[in-house]
Amino acid sequence: MPSDHVARLQAEWALTRPELDVSPVGVIGRLHRLAAALTEELVAVYREYGLSEGEFDVLSALRRAGAPYERAPGELAKHTMVTTSAITKRIDRLETAGFVRRWQSEDDGRGRVVGLTAAGVALIDRAFEHHLSNEKRLLAELEPAEAQALETILTKWLSVHEVPQE
Repeated sequence: MPSDHVARLQAEWALTRPELDVSPVGVIGRLHRLAAALTEELVAVYREYGLSEGEFDVLSALRRAGAPYERAPGELAKHTMVTTSAITKRIDRLETAGFVRRWQSEDDGRGRVVGLTAAGVALIDRAFEHHLSNEKRLLAELEPAEAQALETILTKWLSVHEVPQE
């Protein structure tokens, strides 16, 4: 009897298309299902702070910039891997909530700058600490050596598929 959903899929394919090697489904299928499950676990924490995943990402990118916690919208797009239009929608929501503010760039009169407000810094600091605790909880399901080996494998594999940041 197959041990999980992906194993059942592989067994079904083995019966209906025995000439095919369906072993890749074992890795890709489990990785896909795990990513969805982990995303739900992560998003649950963001929701506790009234944030979407994208909004958490924007606040995190601003906080990682260091004091005074500001970036241009285009720079935010690079640090969050989304389009400038998606960044604009997130910034609109965060600005309305009082977590960020926008102003004209002093260096470029046409450019804009986005920065965290004091409320935004306080929120992302609390939310990120909770997020990190949640990630540690999720990784505790693995032995430390397993987590390290998985990180090594995923880093190698991601380097082949991810576009390098400039």
